[in-house]
Formats: sequence, C-alpha cells, structure tokens
Amino acid sequence: MNMKFIFLYVTFGSKKEAVKVSESLLQKKLIACANIFPIESAYWWERKIKKSKEVVAILKTTSSRVSRVKREILLHHSYQVPCITQISAEPNKEYASWLLRQFSP
Repeated sequence: MNMKFIFLYVTFGSKKEAVKVSESLLQKKLIACANIFPIESAYWWERKIKKSKEVVAILKTTSSRVSRVKREILLHHSYQVPCITQISAEPNKEYASWLLRQFSP
C-alpha cells in the first residue's frame, strides 16, 4: 500500500469547537476519524507564561487531503494562532484499509 497517512494534532479552545470542526471534516470526507480529548496547556503568549484547558483533536487523513483539511480548520478556528501539527503515520494494514474505505462515496 503506497498511500501516505497523516495524523493532524490540532488544539481547540473548547470541546464544542473541536467537535464542530471534526464533524464538518467527516461530512466532507476530508478525514476518516477524529479523536477528541481534554488537555491542560502551558505556553508563552504575549511575553507571559499562560496556562489553559484546551481540547486536542487528532484528525486522521491522507497526504492528498492535508492541504484541504488545514484550509478548512483555519476557516473555522477561533484561535489567532492555531496549532495544526502534521504527523506522518504508518498504521497497521487492517487499520490502513479501514481508513481508506472511509473516503469512498
């Protein structure tokens, strides 16, 4: 199987926002799956260390869809500087087959 799989790690300010974006991407068949979970973040913002509760979505897609997924996220994301991190993934054969089937019409 030559398909390249990408997992996008994306932080959101709320579960509601993460679910809304994920569901939109699923409906458009740009992602096959989303894992959404709460996190606590510490980071530099405007020269101060900030701490906040956030939500992470791991969005599972293919390399050919990544640019469209990122564009959609940016259209709907509430952050001034959203974290959209691309991670190459090598799933097991059965899971890779399942992922690909999710993009079928």
